[in-house]
Parts: sequence; structure tokens; C-alpha cells
Amino acid sequence: MKFTKMHGCGNDYVYVNGMAEKIDPERKPELVRRMSERHFGVGSDGVIFINASDQADFEMEMWNADGTRGEMCGNGIRCVAKYVYDKGLTDKTELSIISGGQVKYLKLEVQDGKMLTAKVNMGKPVFAPAEIPVVMPEGAENAIDTPLMVNGETYHMTCVSMGNPHAVIFLDDVSGLEIEKLGPLFEHHERFPKRINTEFVKVLDRKHVQMRVWERGSGETLACGTGSCATAAACILNGLTDNAVTVKLLGGELLIEWDREADLIYMTGPASMVYEGEYII
Repeated sequence: MKFTKMHGCGNDYVYVNGMAEKIDPERKPELVRRMSERHFGVGSDGVIFINASDQADFEMEMWNADGTRGEMCGNGIRCVAKYVYDKGLTDKTELSIISGGQVKYLKLEVQDGKMLTAKVNMGKPVFAPAEIPVVMPEGAENAIDTPLMVNGETYHMTCVSMGNPHAVIFLDDVSGLEIEKLGPLFEHHERFPKRINTEFVKVLDRKHVQMRVWERGSGETLACGTGSCATAAACILNGLTDNAVTVKLLGGELLIEWDREADLIYMTGPASMVYEGEYII
């Protein structure tokens, strides 16, 4: 099976042209786990199949490294756009891509026939607890700056769905955070019936934040596009930043803008191809 290794700000996935490579759906979870393993496989945060769609220009079929399905990946969708444009599967610089039943719209910045960056309309942030989902005390309308007890310590979280669930935690320091210990405790907390992606955030100033992320099913990753969008929304809602925020990640930076009038979040960032190969399945 042919594959392409790509990353957006270090958030790396294996990309497979699902229109050319026909894989038995029942084999995919185990195949994804093997390919994602960093010692015995290709090594990645997961696998993304690029498929045809009758609802958009293309479909992004996203899988986490542990073989579970993911709904949406902001860094991944930019890589899908680069894949289909650079490989001549489309000549459009404005694309629609569906993932997890939701269509996202992208504008591509192109130079010398290659995509450099993409601006993605990531849609509306969702704060209703049942839609994230997060279990809240009866009568609570949202999970904004709400307490959560983890391992005997109280944290304050703001929960947002960007097509997948996020809990944003503001801290004074994230560089020294023992995320390998803390991340799983959030991911599998009883308040999150579908598990959770957790963003640990330090606000640097009105326009810049630092973020580390623990992604459900993948662990710590170098970047998370939907998590960056959730972080920006949480920062703005809590009055901590302006409406345009640069999110500094371990793997690079993403510009997140919230158009409050239209209630739409836009993400701008790069996508890179690393190498291509063949995997024996």
C-alpha cells in the first residue's frame, strides 16, 4: 500500500489515497495501530484516508494512533488539501473537505504549483455541554471556567467542541508540566463520556498563548489544530486575549481568528510532505 507521511506543525499522520488503495474496513483499526507505532511501524499520530465524496470535494477519514476513529483534525485537513492539490487531484484553490460528517472550507495559498499554507473555516465553536459532550451539574448551560477535580487537585476548565471535544486548562506554566501523567487522567475522566482532548495553556499576552495538548487516542502531539481553535475560543470567552490569537505549539505556530459577528473560527497554518513509501499490509 502506498502512503505519504505529512505533518502540520509537527502533528504527523500517514496519508493514504483511499480512492486508489482499497482496504477492508474491518482491517483498518489494526492496520492503523501498526502503521502509527513509532518503533515498528511508520510512526505517526494516526492515519488519514483521503476518499471521494458526494458531499464535498474530498472526504478525510481520520483514525487515531490507537485505532479509534476521530471526527476532525485541523492540522490533518490542511495536509489533505496539500496532498490533493500538489498531486494534481484538483486544481482548485478553494476546497471543501468533509470529515466526521462535517464539511469544512479551505482557501489555499499556492506558490510554484505547491500549497504553502491554508486558511480553514473551522465552523462554529460549540459550548453546550451535551454536544461536546461533558457531564455537568444539573442546570448548567455551559462549561466555561468550571471546576474539575483530577487526582485530588481542582482545575478550572472551559470545554469546547470544534467537531471533536476539548477541555482547555489555563496554567501559569506548561513547559514543566508532567503531561504524560496528567493527560490520561483528563482523557479518561468520568465527566467525559467520549473521552477528551486536553489543552494546557499559558497566556503570554493579548495576542499570544503557549499550548501543549494531550489528544485522546494519541497522547501528547506536537500540535492540534482543533485544539488551537478551542484554546482561542476559551481565551476570548474568558477575556484573556483579543479575537486573533497566535497559538505557540511544540511543532510551530497557528493563527486562530474568531469572527464573533459570524460566529466562525478560522485557522491558518502550514502543511508539509515528509516522504513517501510503500507499506506491506
